[in-house]
Amino acid sequence: VRYTNLKRFPGSHMANYVEMARNALSSLSIDLEKNTNALKRKIEVLTRRKDDVHTELQNAIYHPRKKCKIEVEDWLNNAESIIEDFETLNQEVRCCRLFKRQKLAEKVELMTTEVTELVKQSDFPREIFVEVDESIGPLILTPQHNGQAFLQNFDDIWASLMDDSVLSIGIYGMGGVGKTTLALHVHDKLLKESTFLGHVYWVTVSQEFSIHKLQNDIAGVLKLDFSCESDERKMAAKLFRAFKERGRFVLILDGVWNQIDVEKIGIPVEMSGCKLIITSRSKEVCDGMDCQRIIKVNTLSEQEASELFLKKLGRVELHPEVERIHKKMVKRCGGLPLALVTLAGSMRGVTGIYEWRDALEGLEESCMRQANMEDKVLSILSYSYDRLGDEKLKNCLLRCSLYPEDYCIPIVKLIEDFISEELMERRSSFRAEIDQGRAILNKLERPCLLERGSTGTYVKMHDLIRCMAIKKTKDNPRYMKLPNSISDLENLRKLLLKDCYELELVPSLEKLKELRHLDLTATSIEELPPGMDSLTKLRFLYLSCHKLKVLPTQTLRRLSKLQLLSLPFHICAPIEEVEALKQLEVFKGRLNSVCDISRLLKSRQSDKQLSSYRLFLNSEESCKVHVASNRLHCKLVHFEAENLVESSSPKDENLLPRDIEKLIFMNSFLGSSLLDEFPILNSARDLKFCIIAKEDKIECIMRFSSAKEEQSSGAPFESLQSLSLENLPNFFGLFKWEAVAPLPHGTFSWLDELTIKRWRR
Repeated sequence: VRYTNLKRFPGSHMANYVEMARNALSSLSIDLEKNTNALKRKIEVLTRRKDDVHTELQNAIYHPRKKCKIEVEDWLNNAESIIEDFETLNQEVRCCRLFKRQKLAEKVELMTTEVTELVKQSDFPREIFVEVDESIGPLILTPQHNGQAFLQNFDDIWASLMDDSVLSIGIYGMGGVGKTTLALHVHDKLLKESTFLGHVYWVTVSQEFSIHKLQNDIAGVLKLDFSCESDERKMAAKLFRAFKERGRFVLILDGVWNQIDVEKIGIPVEMSGCKLIITSRSKEVCDGMDCQRIIKVNTLSEQEASELFLKKLGRVELHPEVERIHKKMVKRCGGLPLALVTLAGSMRGVTGIYEWRDALEGLEESCMRQANMEDKVLSILSYSYDRLGDEKLKNCLLRCSLYPEDYCIPIVKLIEDFISEELMERRSSFRAEIDQGRAILNKLERPCLLERGSTGTYVKMHDLIRCMAIKKTKDNPRYMKLPNSISDLENLRKLLLKDCYELELVPSLEKLKELRHLDLTATSIEELPPGMDSLTKLRFLYLSCHKLKVLPTQTLRRLSKLQLLSLPFHICAPIEEVEALKQLEVFKGRLNSVCDISRLLKSRQSDKQLSSYRLFLNSEESCKVHVASNRLHCKLVHFEAENLVESSSPKDENLLPRDIEKLIFMNSFLGSSLLDEFPILNSARDLKFCIIAKEDKIECIMRFSSAKEEQSSGAPFESLQSLSLENLPNFFGLFKWEAVAPLPHGTFSWLDELTIKRWRR
């Protein structure tokens, strides 16, 4: 209704129309506010689902074979975008003028439809990850392409893939020339094309080839389970059927050393729509496998090699004599990208002319006695290794070579290897040693002796570099493959038996006095291995074993060097032994009472602080819910099963750690006011999540009185992001005023999720 039109009507009529206009605007305002609030609730649901997906992605950091599905990535992007759009829309609704409300109402309605659809889509029919071979993705040492020859080879392969008459393609060339790099670019582009409907599979064929192993590897990328199948013919038939069901597909076999009978494997090479690509060092292998199109990857031209070297070197201007020296170095590399980037990386930061001269002399001596090109490349890689200088860097690189060929090595696990085997310097804390380990990996990546994976959570070692490293250890072996009995391995540093579900007995560890790391997680042992109290150098101990019956008295006390301790939930931690572990930094376990948590925190005041903890105060029955979660690196306390009844000093500052991040109460006999029970929460600036459920006594989160207000300082729960309240029959509200007092500024200022369930008064 436009006010200009109202002037035509007499007084009474005009009054009626004004009243009608007011009612219409009022109704529109109410509807807009109502619909916006409804949309906000849907946005909150969407946000929680988005956070859950993000958490799953973060937890995949220890599983480099897992890759987020494209549909999930798209969903996340859409969800994040619409959540941001809602913030803008919500501000517009709050500040808008009357004449804009109709337009905003339409926006709210449209966004509500979109959010509803996104929430519905979040119920993904299968898990959000796909299993991938670790070698795919942006794992390329060289630049995106290496000159005209690379582009020509790529175009030839692509044309063959689009040609229905070509069913198999062979790519060959010497080690380090860039065959895998070329195939990776082809793979990545195929994923973006619709021709093969995403049915593009990458399998690395190791030098230790067997039909059975290759069948299992292919089954893995096809999501088939062959764990109970050993008959190669039956496996071949299943693979054949699986490929046939997909219709059009591309299978890339990288690193084929010898001729493979693809029919025995189960690959339908004669089927229309099937494309097989192999990479090999040998043209004979490509011929023997009847590749219809064979492409040789040649070394770089002298100019391309020089450009690649200088790009990796990262220098703009060179001294005239250095210019001459670098050209000689490039020539020694024979146009091989791997040799060029590795050597250039080892020279990065070298400025003195004498250092360049000396480096050239050392390189030429290293290569002089090598007849064939591959041996010369190994010599160049060996020279780059020698230039590391620092023995700890060399030892850490050699440790990486013990992982299988083409293996994606999780960074966290690798650094634990460095720590357990004392390949690095000791630091004052576990966190400082993790930082040192990451710094070492960075120093090994700069000369391209290691490659960082696409997710940033793992590293890889090129097979030629691995070959060089293994040769370094042959003359003076530092490691052994595991014998039948481990009891006599007196120098063993690390024993990992995690997820050996059927393992019921571990032999005596009495002689393993050098052991630093023992992981028995998810084994079926009922008692600790004999000789545990002899492991006086042990630093990491994982004992989350669901069948373990008892922890022998005084065992933990003797392990005085422990920095990380993970105990099973069904056994109460012996607090007098845990508090005696002066070096402890990471702890997960079940405590008997609030008195135990107070003792633990007091014991840390003069010793190392806990950088990570998961403390459960609950019954043996309720702890079974948490057994599946083994994530250590968080700061959580969980009260359950009436354990607060025993608290004789409810205002004890040591009932909670000051840096707690997540707090849970469930049927623990919590008092009437959370802040009265735990005054330390006044200054808990890291607390982000709090859950309170099945608590009959609690009335409020905070109680205000004049006396209380005089004592309080700061903003309680300032950092809290999520608060969940469930089954609280006497809950009055978040705040309860017993006297006039202002709400501290900033209280709940970061709260973005409040959940209330089954609240009955």
